[in-house]
Amino acid sequence: MTPTVEQIDALQEMINIGVGRAASVLNEMLESHISLQVPYIKIFSPSELTEELEHRLGPIQLSAVRLMFTGSLSGNAQLVFPTDSASKLVSLLTQDELDSLDLDSLKIGTLSEVGNIVINGVMGSISNLLGQHFNYSLPIYIEDTVDHLLTWSEFDPNLVILLAQARFSVESMHIQGDIILIFTVSSFDSLIDSLQLQYE
Repeated sequence: MTPTVEQIDALQEMINIGVGRAASVLNEMLESHISLQVPYIKIFSPSELTEELEHRLGPIQLSAVRLMFTGSLSGNAQLVFPTDSASKLVSLLTQDELDSLDLDSLKIGTLSEVGNIVINGVMGSISNLLGQHFNYSLPIYIEDTVDHLLTWSEFDPNLVILLAQARFSVESMHIQGDIILIFTVSSFDSLIDSLQLQYE
């Protein structure tokens, strides 16, 4: 099922609401203004997404937090951003200098929590607005390049993927980066049906 322009706009609005809620939580954690905006969403197949991200981000190291979800819709959501931006964010959250970070524990724990906040904010928005219920797994932290990070062999190649690119900025630290939310939705038609019912 191909979504209409109106349905894409509705999806974008739901994601914007969720990201806004996550930004409010992060503002309190950071005690510094953080803005998160989702300018657009796009729909891809797994192979198209890999090509898109390789073109957009290049061969740099990325940090990702993945959260599986099941329920009336199932799939996984990932928060992905450049590793250097991730390190700056961890430094700000923990009040530590970058060179003193224990990247094997502190960074992973902090970024997993940030990923949890952002992804749950978005999924909570979808759940509330569409009346859907989801169950979540524990977040998994991954660090690699795009071509290794997005190993789609574990997914059905026919899956539909929603890519939402958010611009991320922390004014006091001049930190900017891209947050990429990736949703693999095995029941995409159900999502579109729910949108249709909600906005008729």
